[in-house]
Amino acid sequence: MAGNDKRRGGMRKTNKKGMVVGSGGQRRRGLKGKGPTPKAEDRVSHPAKRRADARSKAEQQRAKRQAAAETQPELVAGRNPVVECIRAGVPASGLYVAQGIDIDDRVTEAVREAKARGISVVDVPRIELDRMTNNAMHQGLALQVPPFKYAHPEDVLQAAYDSGLPPLIVALDGVTDPRNLGAVIRSAAAFGAHGVIVPQRRSAGITAVAWRTSAGTAAQLPVAKAVNLTRTLKDLKSEGLMVIGLDADADVTSDELELATGPLVVVVGSEGRGLSRLVRETCDQTVSIPMAAGVESLNASVAAGVVLSEVARRRRIS
Repeated sequence: MAGNDKRRGGMRKTNKKGMVVGSGGQRRRGLKGKGPTPKAEDRVSHPAKRRADARSKAEQQRAKRQAAAETQPELVAGRNPVVECIRAGVPASGLYVAQGIDIDDRVTEAVREAKARGISVVDVPRIELDRMTNNAMHQGLALQVPPFKYAHPEDVLQAAYDSGLPPLIVALDGVTDPRNLGAVIRSAAAFGAHGVIVPQRRSAGITAVAWRTSAGTAAQLPVAKAVNLTRTLKDLKSEGLMVIGLDADADVTSDELELATGPLVVVVGSEGRGLSRLVRETCDQTVSIPMAAGVESLNASVAAGVVLSEVARRRRIS
C-alpha cells in the first residue's frame, strides 16, 4: 500500500518550464511572419546589392570628377581652334606657343590679338606643350581658357525674347561626347538658335574638346544646364514653345515640319539610345530625317544641323 500511495501521491519531476503537454501558443508565436522579403538590392549580402552599391559609387566618383573638371582651366589646342576662339572673344588667360615652330598667318594673328587683349603669351618647349595638352594635335599653339560659366534655362529663354524673333532653343538629351556637343553648339549658332540647354547629369560639358569643336561659338551662344531636362521642357511648353524631338520612328519628317516657324525647342537624343522615354513623351512632335536606303542613322550633331537648317530655311521664307 505504501508503494501504491507513493506512486499515487508522488509527482514526476521535470526540468522543463511551463506546460508539459501542448505548446500553449508558443509555437504559433514563433511562426509569426516577418513581413515581405526585401528586394535583392536591399539585402546586405546579396550580389545585386553589391552591384548596386558599386554603380552608385561609380556614379558619385564620376560626378566628382566632372565637378572638379568644371572648376579647372582648359587648354584649347590647334591653330585654327585657337584663332577662332580668340576671334570669338573667348575669355582666355594665356597663349602657349611652342618654341621653334613654323610661323604662319594663324600663329601671327593669334599672338598679335592675344597681346592686344592683354592675354599673356608664353613660349614653351614643344615637349612641355605635348605634356600640357596630353599629346593632342596642338600644332604649336594652345589657349588656356577659364572654367565655362553656364547660363540658367530662363536666361536662354530671355535671350530669345530679347531677339524679337520666335524663340529657337536646342536641348540635348544624354549627349555625352563633347565633340558632338561642340558641333551642335556650332550648328545652333549658324542657324539662328538662341541658346542650348544640356542636362546637369549624364551629359557632356564645355571642355577644351567642346571649345575646339564649337570653333569658339560657345562664347557667342548661352549654354544652360538643367537640373531636370523633362521639367525644363515642360516649363518651356508652359511659356508657349512647342517641343520637337529627333527620332527615327517619328510622327513627321523634316520636310513636313510645319512647327518650324513658331516658338520651338529642338531636342537631340544621345548617340546610341536616342531620346529617353520621359523626354519623348514630353515632345509635342517627333521628327525624322529622310535618308537614302541602307543608311541607319546620322550622328547626333549632324542630325541636329540638318533639322536646324530646315528650320532656318522655313523661317527665311515665311
